[in-house]
Amino acid sequence: MADRLSRLARTHEFRLLAAVLALSAGLAVASDGFLTAQNLFDLLTANAFAGILAAGLLVVLVAGGIDISFTATASVAQYVAMSAANAWGLDWLSVFAIGMATGTALGLVNGTLVERLRIPGIIVTIATLNVFYGLLVFQTGGRYIHALPDWFAAGIWWFEYVDADQIPYAVNLQILLLVLALAATAVLLGATSLGRQVRALGGNREAARRVGFPVSGLTLFVYGWMGMMAGLASLAQAQLAQSVAPTVLVGRELDVLAAVVLGGASLTGGVGSVTGTVLGLALLAIMQNGLVLAGVSSYWSPFFTGLVILVAVVAGAMGRRAPSGAAA
Repeated sequence: MADRLSRLARTHEFRLLAAVLALSAGLAVASDGFLTAQNLFDLLTANAFAGILAAGLLVVLVAGGIDISFTATASVAQYVAMSAANAWGLDWLSVFAIGMATGTALGLVNGTLVERLRIPGIIVTIATLNVFYGLLVFQTGGRYIHALPDWFAAGIWWFEYVDADQIPYAVNLQILLLVLALAATAVLLGATSLGRQVRALGGNREAARRVGFPVSGLTLFVYGWMGMMAGLASLAQAQLAQSVAPTVLVGRELDVLAAVVLGGASLTGGVGSVTGTVLGLALLAIMQNGLVLAGVSSYWSPFFTGLVILVAVVAGAMGRRAPSGAAA
């Protein structure tokens, strides 16, 4: 038992949990508004979009790839799905099918370019980020969609609870989709043969090929998964914002990448967990919320987010070098 606890204490997830708890404790002392049910509920709802995208990006990073275009993919999927809903009077199932299918198709475009042309994923997806976004803005003229179907705008509100101050809480659409995305990703990576093949691909691509794993198919799958999650996240964001804005989502890539890297996912592939990603997302969300509560200018948020990425990458690199140095 003691050995198990000792091993647990040395894990990245445990250290990240300790950091989350320490930061939360500090903010609770500094601000009476932090540890309120209202603030925590709003934090969870507001960060569902980034959390769903993080679930998709985690799979790509574990496979040894990278995707920067997911906000443009989400923007296109969102606009296509809600335009179709308004034009044809669709229901929940049809809207989600269109949004996720659009995202998956764009993800497969990325996967195909990466695999067939042997171009690094970061180059491909920076290019497709601009291509997807540019085509969307050109076709739409940057016009917002303000009129959403009534049933979509209302969303869902399950298991309602009203506190002593008569403030209601419930499982809304954003929380539901976030839980489903994280759960599906955890099952994929931790309990399926496909997930083990994805990890093997990220650990050593050539070895995975020699073993007989379908390397090309796995590459297409992980980028398609990212696109599907982008489509899912886009609808959660549209319902929260009560509108569709083609120019709003692009630019939020850093928050998502920071959460996944901070959670322990390696930029070289083969390493990453849903637990770590959730904790990385929580730490960033709490940090940004703390800056707001402390009255710090929002202009500092990108600085701290970038600093977190740098610290996480440096710490990971030092951790990987430590054993070899000790052995020498």
